[in-house]
Amino acid sequence: MIKSTIRFMAIRNVAFAITVIISLIGIGSLFVKGLNFGLDFTGGTLIELSYEKPANLELIKQELGQVGYEDAVVQSFGASTDVLVRLAGEDPQLGNKVADALRKVDAESKFELKRVEFVGPQVGEELRDQGGLAMLLALGGILLYLAFRFQWKFGLGAVASLIHDVTVTLGILAFFQIPFDLTVLAAVLAMIGYSLNDTIIIFDRIRENFRVLRRADLIENIDVSCTQTLLRTIATSVSTALALIALLLFGGDSLHGFALSLLVGVVVGTYSSIYISAPVLIWLKLTSEDLIPTANAAEADDRP
Repeated sequence: MIKSTIRFMAIRNVAFAITVIISLIGIGSLFVKGLNFGLDFTGGTLIELSYEKPANLELIKQELGQVGYEDAVVQSFGASTDVLVRLAGEDPQLGNKVADALRKVDAESKFELKRVEFVGPQVGEELRDQGGLAMLLALGGILLYLAFRFQWKFGLGAVASLIHDVTVTLGILAFFQIPFDLTVLAAVLAMIGYSLNDTIIIFDRIRENFRVLRRADLIENIDVSCTQTLLRTIATSVSTALALIALLLFGGDSLHGFALSLLVGVVVGTYSSIYISAPVLIWLKLTSEDLIPTANAAEADDRP
């Protein structure tokens, strides 16, 4: 083995034990606490306010919290003067109550109540079902793509990695009861793409090293491949994490769940690309014959 190679697979059994523990905690959180579905999925009331001056979303949320609407979701809607407030409940007078409460807290802010709409839970159930179906179709498509692009063992390794990523991420969201809305669902789907890209980079290097390191066994091949792609993985993960941290700190309440979920997904996805997908190849006993035709492999072995 090359001296500078990091022996990632030397601790694969320890990493697998940690993975099992974290995954069980995540699954337990999903069953015991469940996801804290937001108004996109549970239904609620939408209240549109139009201010005379650019609205301060954080200040409006604080004002709503002072009058008893702590769970209100406040978002910019179109122009900087338009604000969308989302609240649980189906009260025809909720819009007027919110407007009156805001005027009492801050009489200087001038705004107009433009519309009040109720989103029923039937719409939320449809969104939830379609989101879950989209996730399953994405995993199935990934399995087929990798089976065609590489080999079916690579496909199983990638899907196992992605299932781990989704389970752990959703488990963390359930454990801390972070609101799960459409932006968080988008973050989970984006995390699948991010993790898959990282996994494919390592898989491609493993396949290439089967031709370059003809005398190396599979474990040495994986260690060398992960080491060769490590700088790229660190650079991508750190740069993505920095952007997400900026969104988390300065993106406001509407992007908080998205940024936090994707940040968790980046960390989990980077880990699983090495310690989930690669060990699956070891358990499935991947060999060069799985990738290179026997005749070509024999010719390669005869070369000096």
